[in-house]
Amino acid sequence: MRDHLVERLAAGAGVIDGMLDAGLIVDADGRPVPPDTAYVPGMFVWFHRELPDEERVPFPVDVVYRDEHVVVADKPHFLATTPRGSHVAETALARLRRQLGIPALSAAHRLDRLTAGLVLFTVRPEERGAYQSLFRDRRVQKVYEAVAPYDTTVDLPRTVRSRIVKSRGHMAAQEVDGEPNAETRIELLAERKGVARYRLLPRTGQTHQLRVHMSALGLPILGDPLYPVVTEPVAVGDFRHPLQLLARELEFTDPVTGREHRFVSSRELGAWSSNEKAEE
Repeated sequence: MRDHLVERLAAGAGVIDGMLDAGLIVDADGRPVPPDTAYVPGMFVWFHRELPDEERVPFPVDVVYRDEHVVVADKPHFLATTPRGSHVAETALARLRRQLGIPALSAAHRLDRLTAGLVLFTVRPEERGAYQSLFRDRRVQKVYEAVAPYDTTVDLPRTVRSRIVKSRGHMAAQEVDGEPNAETRIELLAERKGVARYRLLPRTGQTHQLRVHMSALGLPILGDPLYPVVTEPVAVGDFRHPLQLLARELEFTDPVTGREHRFVSSRELGAWSSNEKAEE
């Protein structure tokens, strides 16, 4: 068993030996596994993975609404919605589980780590599917806001439709030929000094859809490190230039209680706020 774990896991022989010696690798009954245990195909052993230190995102997750079925949170920029890759403890889900004392809390949908705004979480595991189906069946009204360049040659409002594909291993999604699978309504809210605030209403939910559609119009969202071109990765701990994209509103009929819900984020996009102050 020891030799198999050393070969199978990337931790290294020293780490595996230390865990075995400390009794940290256990069998299905919770008993420590001796290093010389015979390897048996299909046998299960258990251990807790040590998590690396994560850079703390210095912005709070605000709870907008909570009842016995759902939690609606207002997520800041730079904080992942759910554990993924190197982001585990520093995620909205992990924070809310600790903050609210709800270990079974789950996300009904997800926002990109760089996008701020409203996220719906479910309290009871058996009800999660009902809330996820709201997004799958397009029964949630989602409204986003973005700050991007202003271009008088771009005729708005308009609805953008295209086929978006996100390939595994590639950071950016691409528009390709074929049947459209992504649709976004884009409206101009206000403009000043070459910058504008836009209202985005996605009908579908493809990865990076809003960012791709805005970039395709020649209006890349300010602070976007992927569109129109992939730039150098943002250094860990650099929170100076957030993506100027906000999930402003969520509206839906609760599939469990039948209540009509409409939630609005209280966050503001910094590029537009600073633009307003500069004008004053």
